[in-house]
Amino acid sequence: MDETDGSGVSRPEASHVVDLHSVRVAYGEEPALRGIDLQITAGEQIAVMGPSGCGKSTLLHVLAGVLEADDGTLCVLGEDLGALREKDRAQLRLARMGMVFQFGDLIGELTLRENLALPLQLLGGKPARIGPEVESMLDRLDLGDVADRRAAQVSGGQAQRAAVGRALIHQPALLLADEPTGALDTVAADTVMEALMDTVTEQGTTLVVVTHDNRVAAHLDRLVSMRDGELVG
Repeated sequence: MDETDGSGVSRPEASHVVDLHSVRVAYGEEPALRGIDLQITAGEQIAVMGPSGCGKSTLLHVLAGVLEADDGTLCVLGEDLGALREKDRAQLRLARMGMVFQFGDLIGELTLRENLALPLQLLGGKPARIGPEVESMLDRLDLGDVADRRAAQVSGGQAQRAAVGRALIHQPALLLADEPTGALDTVAADTVMEALMDTVTEQGTTLVVVTHDNRVAAHLDRLVSMRDGELVG
């Protein structure tokens, strides 16, 4: 049960990494989220599934603080996102979240090693610590042989594993993944999901994955289904 801070403001339970109540989002006159209630506990691994246009990606963008809700309360990692300024939401994303997209979104001109180092550099990490952490992640993801290739010069599966590594290199509390295997063949997709699940499980990271793929959803603890901007089932 949620507690109050003495001022009547509801605060989420400490175990709730995500705590949404009656969250609504509309694009003009078109509703995208219709009163979402969702709680996710620390370390939980969630698959969000549903047909195209049902609001899955909108939900992910709201959780990331990229998109502001029109109504409802939205607490992520203990922060009321609706009360934060944009620069504070950006800092929260950088420091405590990781994000993986369908096409990885690596910086093509940088090597895989340089891409993985980037979050640590942005967080002010010292070079003496960044190097070993990057090497450890490259080894974990079996990317050592291609670490010095530019992101644009590796296979889709290698690039997506590097994207997973970049998202997890700073050990975020929450990882948000939008169709992380959607552009891959079955073999590469299985390899990426195995790397992703092994790493988040070891780190204790809370994971939310938007996917159309039942094979991906089968890796996760809980399935959340969406239809027409609502949670169903």
